[in-house]
Amino acid sequence: MVQIRIHGRGGQGVVTAAELIAIAAFIDGKQAQAFPFFGVERTGAPIESYVRIDNKPIKTREQIYQPDILIVLDPTLLSNSSLLRGAGPKTKIIINTAKDKFSLKLKLPKANICTIDATKIALDILRKNIVNTVILGAMAKFIGLISLDSLKKAIKEKFSDKGEELIAKNIKAAEEAYQQIAGAS
Repeated sequence: MVQIRIHGRGGQGVVTAAELIAIAAFIDGKQAQAFPFFGVERTGAPIESYVRIDNKPIKTREQIYQPDILIVLDPTLLSNSSLLRGAGPKTKIIINTAKDKFSLKLKLPKANICTIDATKIALDILRKNIVNTVILGAMAKFIGLISLDSLKKAIKEKFSDKGEELIAKNIKAAEEAYQQIAGAS
């Protein structure tokens, strides 16, 4: 089983990111579950969301305490000492930041860290600082747990009521991140 913990702030698409990963995993023929964890829901408050993916039915429902993958949508959360709780030497982390992985002072092997300026891509393409589909494009390339094709299908499914223009922009943002990771990691 692969366990993913997503960190961000209210309004950044943390819960939607988890749902998109789960939908993409289902499309890829896997079992998945996604669920959020937050206190008082408000814009800007720290939020966590969780995803589990496996080839067999998933029975556990608790929070994820030892993630295989960490996704950080808001780089200001890196200063929170609990962000890396439960992370081990094999944990992979994808961070939305303009900094490169060598300048970050994280106690993880540098080969397991992927950084991408998802904010820049989101602002350029979506014209909003909602980075979830961008960071998932990076995840598809860096981790390979979900395919870019299944992510695009998940975006179409999840945003089907939002209109073709929004769907196309989110797919373009995910593709741009996927391409940027090609030589960066």
